[in-house]
Amino acid sequence: MELSSHELVDVLRAAGEPTRLRILALLLREELSVMELGQILDQSQPRVSRHLKLLTEAGLVERFPDGAWVFYRLATEDVRHGLVEQALATLKADEPVIGRDRDRLREVHRAREADAAAYFERNAPHWDEVRSLYVDESEVERAILAAAGDGPFERLVDLGTGAGRMLTLLGGQAKSALGLDLSQQMLNIARRHVTEAGLTRCDLRHGDIFATGLLNGTADLVVIHRVLHYLNDPAAAVAEAARLVSPTGQLLIIDFAPHRLEYLRQAHQHRRLGFADEEIERWCAEAGLPRVSVTTLPPLSDEGLTVKVWSARPAKSVRRSAA
Repeated sequence: MELSSHELVDVLRAAGEPTRLRILALLLREELSVMELGQILDQSQPRVSRHLKLLTEAGLVERFPDGAWVFYRLATEDVRHGLVEQALATLKADEPVIGRDRDRLREVHRAREADAAAYFERNAPHWDEVRSLYVDESEVERAILAAAGDGPFERLVDLGTGAGRMLTLLGGQAKSALGLDLSQQMLNIARRHVTEAGLTRCDLRHGDIFATGLLNGTADLVVIHRVLHYLNDPAAAVAEAARLVSPTGQLLIIDFAPHRLEYLRQAHQHRRLGFADEEIERWCAEAGLPRVSVTTLPPLSDEGLTVKVWSARPAKSVRRSAA
């Protein structure tokens, strides 16, 4: 796609203002809410919103509401995204204002992490009970087993393993299994559950879903079970998970469809209120897993949550048959 001279002038005019340039530099790193941008920039939300409106109108950023919050991210359209990257690449590495913004972004990260850690520490002993409040777990697990297939799996990797339920559900079909989580409390609970299930070929490690340190293409089943809605950059987590999938493997993502239960942000630290099929499908395709199938599990009541099971495979993947 190419820009007309009028469009290019609009893009340059929108980016050519100090605060808006700072916003673009922040959004190049991750999607952020208006409130978070206001905290980082030390400006009022109405003022930040005016800048974001101009950037959105110029096609440089995308606005997407998520419940009562509104998030912004860099436009995915290649030409405009490329222009932003090129412009920001010319900034001095020690630019003081941009450096301060990065420091404040790290403070936002620490606040998020502290809230999430406190939540997990409070709820770790009752994590399975909390999850069961949302949907019928037995129905969800049947859908997960159907999507995963009969196996056997050479290697199962569960990212953000939590209490280890995916390991105990699928680990019996795997020759080896690995669960990663940042919470030591959750890992301790997962270890107990794995031991009680008699899984002797299952390893549990402290690890980051964004940087697993695992080799490319070494897992034929990768699972992200109800983790994405906690993350500040779910697309990056999908990309890292997809990197691990072998040429004949698949990635299973289990999460919620878009919903309006705003209280989950404060009560349960949900950052995103669900994901649309189109969003997950785009992230998977961009990560090299274009073949996506979806299972939809409606809620038990009008006030409940719809669970989605997305199965993503490489373009030439061959479904593994039972041995």
